[in-house]
Amino acid sequence: MKEQAESDTGKSREQGQVGLFLESIKFSHSIFALPFALSAFFMAGTDSLAWPLLGKVVAACVFARTAAMSFNRLIDARIDARNPRTSSRAVPAGDLSPSFMAVATIGSCCLFGLCCAWINTLALALCPVALGVLLGYSYTKRFTSLSHLVLGVALGLSPVGAWVAVQAEITLLPVLLGLAVAFWTAGFDVIYACQDHGFDQEEGLHSLPVKVGPERALALSKLFHLLAITLLGAVGYLAEFGLYYWAGVGLVAGLLIYEQSLVKPGDLSKVNLAFFTLNGVVSLVFMTSVILEVVVS
Repeated sequence: MKEQAESDTGKSREQGQVGLFLESIKFSHSIFALPFALSAFFMAGTDSLAWPLLGKVVAACVFARTAAMSFNRLIDARIDARNPRTSSRAVPAGDLSPSFMAVATIGSCCLFGLCCAWINTLALALCPVALGVLLGYSYTKRFTSLSHLVLGVALGLSPVGAWVAVQAEITLLPVLLGLAVAFWTAGFDVIYACQDHGFDQEEGLHSLPVKVGPERALALSKLFHLLAITLLGAVGYLAEFGLYYWAGVGLVAGLLIYEQSLVKPGDLSKVNLAFFTLNGVVSLVFMTSVILEVVVS
């Protein structure tokens, strides 16, 4: 009985750590980039569409994001501990150890590499490049205010990678979609960074709100989102898509306009709605429109 109780306690503790880890890396936010990867997968052509390959793409996206977020939480732990907004995160709060995050990072990188090798030769060749961007992003706010765009590129790699999985080549269409994702991401990341304007200034960290002030940064965020919509339009034109796609892009544009209306330099009270909820809806709306366009039309 005692051994069983100890086993149950250990199991409960392990499950608790897993839960803390998933919460720490915001695993649920995989919904931001994954739908764009799935969109590219379907765009790449139904002739080569295979469910096992789709599973490999999803696994690669999940492991790539897990590696990036684990590494970010690891190297930013000291900064997070000094920031009142992030001091309760698992590592600075002492709920998870740095070694736990290090193992998670290394393990996720290895699993991502295995997924790439499992997909095709080009995916494996591009694996180090992808990991370099995904992990390198975490250092960028230490030296450049363009860190938001680097984050955008990191997420924008997902549709390019999905296309490579299906077609084993890189063409203009997935690049345009990746750029659209990059500017969409940069736009909402600038909004999110406005919360830490004062803290980042004190710490000597770089962001557009620090560089040009929150008001001008939010104006740039609008520009980034305009560029994202323009690029989605270019994708639709190049792919010769029809009603479903253009209706989806129209809804995405409306959601981004609404998102931008929620946040003002002197009022950041609705950042969570703008950042988390609406952007999840944006990615799902776009994916749905693409799948309908490819499968139904």
